[in-house]
Amino acid sequence: MRVAVFLAVVVGAIALAPPPILIIAHRGASGHRPEHTIEAYSLAVDMGADVIEPDLVSTKDGVLVARHENEIGGTTDVADKFPDRKTTKTIDGASVIGWFTEDFTYAELQTLRAKERLAFRSHAYDGKFPIPTFDEVIALADRRSTEVGRPIGVYPETKHPTYFKSIGLPLERRMLETLAKHGKTRREDLVFIQSFEPSSLQTLRPLTSLRLVQLLDRGADVSPARLAQIATYADGIGANTRLVIPANGDTLGSPTSLVEDAHRAGLFVHVWTLRSEPVFLSPAYGGDPKKEYLQFASLGVDGIFGDFPDVAHAALRPADAGR
Repeated sequence: MRVAVFLAVVVGAIALAPPPILIIAHRGASGHRPEHTIEAYSLAVDMGADVIEPDLVSTKDGVLVARHENEIGGTTDVADKFPDRKTTKTIDGASVIGWFTEDFTYAELQTLRAKERLAFRSHAYDGKFPIPTFDEVIALADRRSTEVGRPIGVYPETKHPTYFKSIGLPLERRMLETLAKHGKTRREDLVFIQSFEPSSLQTLRPLTSLRLVQLLDRGADVSPARLAQIATYADGIGANTRLVIPANGDTLGSPTSLVEDAHRAGLFVHVWTLRSEPVFLSPAYGGDPKKEYLQFASLGVDGIFGDFPDVAHAALRPADAGR
């Protein structure tokens, strides 16, 4: 079936019966505000997100903060305020030049302000928002849950956990302690813990009942045998979208069997990351980012990460419009 015809069928079908798919705000409403800021997370809730996603790294004194990477030169004004802290490190086997959270105390990081990472997005909010702690992100989710009258979950990722363990700043127990402080310890709590590193999830499995998610990038082994292995320590997978819908340049291929295979193994499937700009959105969707959400919905995914939770909400829950 041609992609265009398939999408037309999908759009008609899903519009009539939107499935209960989790809307996951990728780094907050990061298409609208600098990523991993309280303002980005709060706006995501206003836009209809079910869950907000903080990536976790550590400060020098062991405070977990929300940054996509421990290198923060591209997302903060650290170069202006601490020019002498620039250095080179080997992170997971790669040489990285910049400024790193583990070289700063929490108090020092609080003097920094976030900035937009991508040149083609708005920079109107650069320099306005501080770096939040994980504790502050959870507190925000709880407060906003009360304000909007629906549960708002958190979806933390352990970033470079093997590296942080190697320098004496392991992430896992601190993360669980912070979650427990807010009463989040049960499987039924709206919490998902994700990591690319199986060892981090395997460390967590005997320590928590919270749901664990194995992240899978392009080229990952997604055979039934590998999925069965993942199911021994995780509850779901977070799959790069191209593992579900392959692409060759601007051309989309036929969907794979990954969603069905994962469900058969007892794993839920969340896909990442949908973005609305032309530089990211396949031309097959005709410039309408909602169609991408609808296609993944038709394939039975259980959750979708996106930078624009307003677009996700409009696509997946049109009946809520105007409420």
